[in-house]
Amino acid sequence: MAMFEYEFMQRAFWAGAFLGIIAPVLGVYLMLRRQALMADTLSHVSLAGVALGSILGLHPVITGIAAAVLGGVLVDGLRRAYRTYSEVPVAIVMTSGLALAIVLMSLQSNLSKSFSSYLFGSIVAVNNTGLWWIGGVTLAGVAYFFVLRRSLYNMTFDEETAQIGGLQVKWLSFSFAVLTGMTVAAAMPIVGVLLVSALMVLPASLALRVASGFAMALLVSVLVGWVGIFSGLTISYYVSIPPGGTISLMLLFLLLSAMLAQKLRRWRAKSK
Repeated sequence: MAMFEYEFMQRAFWAGAFLGIIAPVLGVYLMLRRQALMADTLSHVSLAGVALGSILGLHPVITGIAAAVLGGVLVDGLRRAYRTYSEVPVAIVMTSGLALAIVLMSLQSNLSKSFSSYLFGSIVAVNNTGLWWIGGVTLAGVAYFFVLRRSLYNMTFDEETAQIGGLQVKWLSFSFAVLTGMTVAAAMPIVGVLLVSALMVLPASLALRVASGFAMALLVSVLVGWVGIFSGLTISYYVSIPPGGTISLMLLFLLLSAMLAQKLRRWRAKSK
C-alpha cells in the first residue's frame, strides 16, 4: 500500500500494534476493578507532564510518562483513603492534573499550538524516540501480566480475600497503577489525551460482553483493539482526518455492532 512508503506511517502502525496489545488488556483489568475512568484521569495528568517538559526543554514523552506514573500512584493511594467513595480519588487527580496543565500551558504563548497533536492525536507525532518508548512499555507490560497473571487475577476479582490469603495487594496495586500511567502517556501520540481512555475502555467493553471467559476476554480485547487502530489509521490517512477521533469512532462502531448482533440473535432465538 502506498501509505507504507512513508516512514511516519510505518512508525504509526508499529506504535498502534504495540498499543493494541497493552491498552485493551489494561482496560479489561480496569473495568473489572471498577476503575474505567482511570485512563481518562491519568491522561489529564500526563498532559501536565508534557507541558512541563516543553517548558523545561525536556522530551515531552518522558515527562508525560513520569507525570502519569505519579498520577497513578496518587490515585491508588487516595483510593485506600476513600474506600467507600471510589470515585473521589479519580475526581481529585483529574481536576488537579487538568488545572496544572492549563496553568503550565499559559506560561508560554506559543505552547498551545504544539499541543493539538497531544490533545487529539497525530500520526506524525510518533517519532523514533516515542516508538521506542511505546515498544518498551508494551514489552514491560507483557512481561508484567505474564509473571503476575495469577496474582492479578485474584486481586482483580476479590482484593480483600487475596490480601487475607497473603498476597501483597498494596504493592501489586501500586505496580499496576505505574503500568497504567506509563501506558496512558505512551498512547497520547496516537489517540490524544482527550480520547486515550477509549483505547482501553471500548475494546474491553466489547470483549467482556461477548467473551465466555477471562482469558478469552483478554484475547478478544486485543483483536478488537488492533482492528480499531489499524482501520482508524488507514481511514485517517486517506481521508485526512485526526487519527485519534477516527480510531475511537471505529472502536465505538465495533462495540455497537457487537451489541446489535447480540440483540438480533436473542430476538431470533425468541421468535423460534
